[in-house]
Order: sequence, then structure tokens, then C-alpha cells
Amino acid sequence: PLWKKVISFHHTSFRLQFKYVHEERGKAGLFTVEPKDRQHQPTATMVEVDKIRKMLPIRMISKVVRGFGRGSKDLGIPTANLDRDSLESSMPFENLPTGIYWGFARIGEDQVYKAAISIGYNPTYGNEQKTVEPHLIAPSSDPRRHASSTQETLLQDFYDQTCRLTVIGYLRPELPFEGLEKLVEAIKSDILETERLCDECKEQASKEKDWVASSSSV
Repeated sequence: PLWKKVISFHHTSFRLQFKYVHEERGKAGLFTVEPKDRQHQPTATMVEVDKIRKMLPIRMISKVVRGFGRGSKDLGIPTANLDRDSLESSMPFENLPTGIYWGFARIGEDQVYKAAISIGYNPTYGNEQKTVEPHLIAPSSDPRRHASSTQETLLQDFYDQTCRLTVIGYLRPELPFEGLEKLVEAIKSDILETERLCDECKEQASKEKDWVASSSSV
């Protein structure tokens, strides 16, 4: 990729902007991705994002297994690591497009939660295998909503339970952040954007939320 480490990051529904250090030149630069309806020629990145959005939603059912534990220990933002071997998905695992997404998830017989979802290789850590990891977001009135060390949702352990997950919308690409502080800042921004989109995109989200709550196949 063009970037080596991301040193600042900002996104809204209108713009994705991040500052990067060039892999070869070692110089900082600024890169912006804007929606396709902007009045300028689309970049290759925008075309790729448009392709990804046309693949969505993606539904998955899998068992939750132990991951690296970084979400809880390093970041204070625990995630459910989905088991690749038991995964049922509306798209083959190897074809799942990497990136950060928003959607809904349910684990076991618990309620349906909003979810900020990572699909990919966690480039800040340099993982060699692709993973699917949703962070479940408790409602604002739930005391667990700000119970983690970074004031994010902290639920009980749910290893070996079944997770139903729907990936509805694309937020941003995976990025290699310069330090955990920048990574946490970006994830917290992803969580806020997920909450907003889950609330605002009612027509798009309703059908998928109902599927997560059901026992239907993918």
C-alpha cells in the first residue's frame, strides 16, 4: 500500500481523511476519500469502495473462539473473534473484502447489538491470517456501554457461543496506525459512526437486524 503508518485519522459520512507516512519516501502526506457523488473524477480507491458497497450486506454465523486478546488487553475494546472453520457466510471467507464496517450482531440467546466490525489482517499488528471481529456496542442506557478501560462496551466472555452477524455498511479501509493511541482513537470514531448509521439507516438496517434476531440460515 501507499501508506506505512497512519498518524492521524478522521471520517464522517461525507469524507474519510487520514494522514500517512509514505512507505518508500518516509514523508508524510494527506489522503482523502470522498463519496462518489462529489463533482470530480473518482479515484481508484473510490471505485474499490463502490465495489465493496455493492457486495453488502454479508451475513455470517460462526462460533466465537479465542483470539489474541488484544482488543481487551491492549485497546480496552473487546471483540468477538469468529471461527473460520465453522463459519457459514453468504460470501466465501476468502472473498470477504477487508475493511471496517457497521452492522448488527447477536451472541447466543442475548439481545441484538449494534456492531463495529473489522475484517482483515489488523495491519497495526501485522497479522498473517484474515479475521472477522465485531465489537458489540451496548445501548447508551446500559451500564456496560462505558465499562471498559477506554470507556467502551464490556460484555461477559462468550467463547464457544454462536454469533450471528450482518455486515451492512462500509466505514473505511484497514490502516496501519502509528501507535495504539491512534488506533484506539480511530476505533472509537468507528463506534460512534456505527451508532449513528444504525440509527439513521432504518430501512436498510431493519431487515438485517430482524435476520440477526432470528434463527434463519444465511
